[in-house]
Amino acid sequence: MKRRDFLKSAGALAASTALTAPAVFSPAKAQSRAETLLIVSEGGPNNIDIHGVGTNVPGYEVAWNCYSRLISHEMKKLPNGVEYYDKDKFKPELAEDMKIGDMSATFKLRKDATFHDGTKITAKDVKWSLDRAVTVGGFPTFQMRAGSLEKPEQFVIVDDHTLRVDFLRKDRMTIPDLAVVVPVVMHSELIKKNADEKDPWGLSYTKQNIAGGGPYNVEKWTPGTEVIFARNENYKLGPLPKTKRIVWRIVPSAGNRRALLERGDADISYELPNKDFVELKQSGKLNIVSTPFSNGVQYLGMNVTKPPFDNVKVRQAVAYAVPYQKIMDAVLYGLGGKTFGAPANKQTEVAWPQAHKYNSDITKAKKLMEEAGYKDGFETTLSFDLNFAGVNEPTCVLIQESLAQIGIKTTINKVPGANWRTELNKKVMPLYVNVFSGWLDYPEYFFFWCYHGANSIFNTMSYQSKEMDANIIAARDAAAINDKTTYEKAVKGFVDQAFADVPRIPLYQPYSNVAMQKNVSGYQYWFHRRLDYRNLAKG
Repeated sequence: MKRRDFLKSAGALAASTALTAPAVFSPAKAQSRAETLLIVSEGGPNNIDIHGVGTNVPGYEVAWNCYSRLISHEMKKLPNGVEYYDKDKFKPELAEDMKIGDMSATFKLRKDATFHDGTKITAKDVKWSLDRAVTVGGFPTFQMRAGSLEKPEQFVIVDDHTLRVDFLRKDRMTIPDLAVVVPVVMHSELIKKNADEKDPWGLSYTKQNIAGGGPYNVEKWTPGTEVIFARNENYKLGPLPKTKRIVWRIVPSAGNRRALLERGDADISYELPNKDFVELKQSGKLNIVSTPFSNGVQYLGMNVTKPPFDNVKVRQAVAYAVPYQKIMDAVLYGLGGKTFGAPANKQTEVAWPQAHKYNSDITKAKKLMEEAGYKDGFETTLSFDLNFAGVNEPTCVLIQESLAQIGIKTTINKVPGANWRTELNKKVMPLYVNVFSGWLDYPEYFFFWCYHGANSIFNTMSYQSKEMDANIIAARDAAAINDKTTYEKAVKGFVDQAFADVPRIPLYQPYSNVAMQKNVSGYQYWFHRRLDYRNLAKG
């Protein structure tokens, strides 16, 4: 199949340490610096295996750049010139040919593809890797399940360079789900040599070692300090990456990250306070790119299984107490999408995210608290992820101040980034600020992850509703057969219920903000919101 036909087929289916005065690189390393991109961020990976237990968001970036997948997305340009992944168009990566049948898809693999150690990549490795993803449990297995990829029996080796994926059901998310971060292709024999009966998938080994064939490899990882990547000089699945070496340094202080950028020592940072991004953009010394999270919402979540948040009137009271506009102005400095204060007569859209009808109204919030039996309020904790403290901490302080006005006294709980995912999945935090952005940009995908009762990963509120579940499944089934009427009714149904029951309160649609030196090019926005190193280069 020619590249043009491949794209047509796929598209149709989808319809640290604190750095202060010293320079990071000495003059003696000038040549190396010219071939190296230095990225600085607030937090780093806690695990470099996307299938690992509790792997955090920075860990996704390592997996994306060090492993290959069968297919990936084409790019398109937004009106502001930003390169943005095209959710409906795919391109070959490890697969050079894809044929989609009624209930299966067959992939022909490139014969020149190798892992980092030179071993040929075969269909055996692809099947083993996909088997691992659907079996290992936790987030990876739920992600695969989101695209109806659930059983090892679905992945069939036809020959050394041909793999067939059998469909369990018609699902428009099956093929797109093969292009996300999770279905990486791993060096099966290397991992097996480092596995044992207690750890058959070799998770201990891959937590600290790359076993892939992607565009980059990890040369050195010092947790909490830095990750150093070296270009895979034998990369055959696309153009050779433009930069030889990537140094990702963890610099917890936002002030130090900004200073490194302004001094020219750092090339890229995507975790600064929004105030800094606004000021840097105004100064004109750096390129600042702001892109709304696709299918993403920053939210205030509540554990609905235990008092007081098992009471819908308490949750609604909190929704009316949130200082939305203050957060937009004082924390985001306008770099965020509005998801609150919709007019009372606004019709529900077939879209996500969209604005709910709650606005800051302390009087109404107090009345609801009284109706719920909590006139005198209560005490609770309000938790956030320290990996993203620049936004999370001031947001929580503003929420704390407003909740105090309706009698809710909160103690702010700062959770280390390396532990956040684990703590979140325990579902014991009563009140917390978090972000979720669906990798597949469909409303039913977001709601499957965040509101479906059977989802134990990102339904962090432990919310249960048979009506909600039925609407989510109805939307998925209708999308698979292009039943527009049923689909629209189901989407409006689950959005309306989410806003009525408010187990989580959308605060705003976040923006992905990236600051780069003027001579850095090749930035692309991806659904996972992390950097793709392949096209990044210095002019």
